[in-house]
Amino acid sequence: MQMSFRWYGDRDPVTLEQIRQIPGMEGIVTAIYDIPVGDVWPFEKIMALKEKVEAHGFIISVIESVPVHEDIKLGLDTRDHYIANYKQTIRNLAKASIQTICYNFMPVFDWTRTRLDAPLPDGSHSLSYEEDTIKEMDPLSGELTLPGWDLSFQTVELKRIMDRYQQMSEDTLMQHLVYFLEQVVPVAEEENVFLAIHPDDPPWSIFGLPRIITGPHAVKQVLAAVDSLHNGITFCSGSYGANPENDLQDILHIAKERIHFVHARNVRWTGEKSFQETSHLARDGSLDMTGIMKTLIHHGYKGPIRPDHGRMIWGEEGRPGYGLFDRALGAAYLNGIIDAVHKGGSQ
Repeated sequence: MQMSFRWYGDRDPVTLEQIRQIPGMEGIVTAIYDIPVGDVWPFEKIMALKEKVEAHGFIISVIESVPVHEDIKLGLDTRDHYIANYKQTIRNLAKASIQTICYNFMPVFDWTRTRLDAPLPDGSHSLSYEEDTIKEMDPLSGELTLPGWDLSFQTVELKRIMDRYQQMSEDTLMQHLVYFLEQVVPVAEEENVFLAIHPDDPPWSIFGLPRIITGPHAVKQVLAAVDSLHNGITFCSGSYGANPENDLQDILHIAKERIHFVHARNVRWTGEKSFQETSHLARDGSLDMTGIMKTLIHHGYKGPIRPDHGRMIWGEEGRPGYGLFDRALGAAYLNGIIDAVHKGGSQ
């Protein structure tokens, strides 16, 4: 596997120089963050980012993400314009020899947590999600903002968009996703780019909004709808694993050769539809991280993998979930499992 690390660009407190010192680190997962959602990514900007990453001895292993415009998710008449822009961005990334794009199809809000600094018994803190707290929150109030969210909406516009989604079924949202894939996957095939849809996080409806990439049934549906190697998934253990009913091994077996990217993190279930993120160690959370890694290796997965959403430890401050220290420990742990399996340690 190609061990990789998420980097948020020059404003990221974690630098490429620091990431370079993590043993076994090969790739950088990043994006261009100053382009409005729906606009074409200029080739010149892509190359500037690539050259900066490569100057530190890395490759760009994945672009995470090229956001999907809300008009595409809503199925509006304007969606073809934004899909055409998405196609051109795929072409521009391919021209820069970038082959993997992670994206999601979550309406309005990206990954959602209710607390960014929930304490753990060892004195560290991490991201957590409490369903009862979400039920009491008003997403229009601005009281809940998280890294990665598109906050460009004005309140009136946000209410209008959310009202549209309230009338939308999950089946309709899935139809809009399939329409999008039918348009962009042929371009991905032509350019030899691999599209990897990220699961909804958490994998259930929030704020009354439909969510569809939630478990094995959805994975089957998406892969079958556009049957192409270039239409694949991001296997995120923490997102799928937040729901105890999801069989992660089942998802791994269903997707097999169409897993194009892996997010590895552990969570501990704390209640119905509630969880807290932990260290990557299998013993610290509710997920069998060792079993997940063994299955990926068994299926011959050699693509990019990144340690995901680390704790904040040793007094580190920075972007919640994206500190240096615990994600570096996570990478070392994952590399240890990989080495042990390859050297026969799984016997």
